[in-house]
Amino acid sequence: MSTITVSVPATTANLGPGFDCLGMALNLRNEFKFTPQSESEGLTIEVHGEGVDSIPADANNLIVQAMQFLCDYLEKPFPACHIEQINHVPAASGLGSSSTATVAGLLGANALLGNPVGNDCILKLANRMEGHPDNIAPAIFGGMVLAPMGDDGEVLTVERIAMPIMKMALVLPDFELLTSEARAALPTTINRSDAIFNMARVPLVLRALENLNYKLLSIAMQDRIHQPYRMALVPGMSDAFDAALGAGAAAVAISGAGPSTIAFAPDNHAAIGQAMLDAYAQAGLTGRLWILETDNLGSTVS
Repeated sequence: MSTITVSVPATTANLGPGFDCLGMALNLRNEFKFTPQSESEGLTIEVHGEGVDSIPADANNLIVQAMQFLCDYLEKPFPACHIEQINHVPAASGLGSSSTATVAGLLGANALLGNPVGNDCILKLANRMEGHPDNIAPAIFGGMVLAPMGDDGEVLTVERIAMPIMKMALVLPDFELLTSEARAALPTTINRSDAIFNMARVPLVLRALENLNYKLLSIAMQDRIHQPYRMALVPGMSDAFDAALGAGAAAVAISGAGPSTIAFAPDNHAAIGQAMLDAYAQAGLTGRLWILETDNLGSTVS
């Protein structure tokens, strides 16, 4: 068997009010190459690009854990292989880097084992590993995805919406924010008015993005359930939101659990991104800017 290449896109989850159920794929990708080798050679890993100094090149690598998860599910032995991980999605950024590794590990192992399962099973297993599907689903299927969960934690359905190509300005401040810390900052209960506020806006986000209606998006992409609490954890984030809106953004959101901020606008993306960078600089943080587009392709295996 020749080398199997898996490509998985970055994702931005929540999109304002769609907490833990709404996400969209972006055209920034991680690539993973799986080359079968002999049992005596076992497993070898090399990592390139983002996170090269922090991602383990052994059994603790999330790709390997995902591969083992599928093998255990199928009751199959782990396939000996060499893994080359080429990262363009920054780790711990709110862009779904862990989801790219999870999905890649499952898809890579599946291909090495002769493709015994389809993407629906890949989604189910990835969700069990990650705990919520807002990054996983768009990473697999591309586009914008609404993926609600049942009381048992399983994904009930996946509603995928092919997106028109649109650009977004995304800024990652140089600030470490663990997902566990961002989640721990959230209240254990919410009041009825905040729940109603968010429920009324999720369908508007879908409609606004699907139709590139930026005026509607400015109303829709607001949140009272998670963003106000997470924003307080990152110096300058509130000012970055204001700066992006002042520079012409129609809407701004925390990407995933953060610390990235993503701004939606019909044009002027570089200036909007620079305005966010300047706001973070005022708070003492450097940052990086990407101008990204929507991705409708999802994960590929070749």
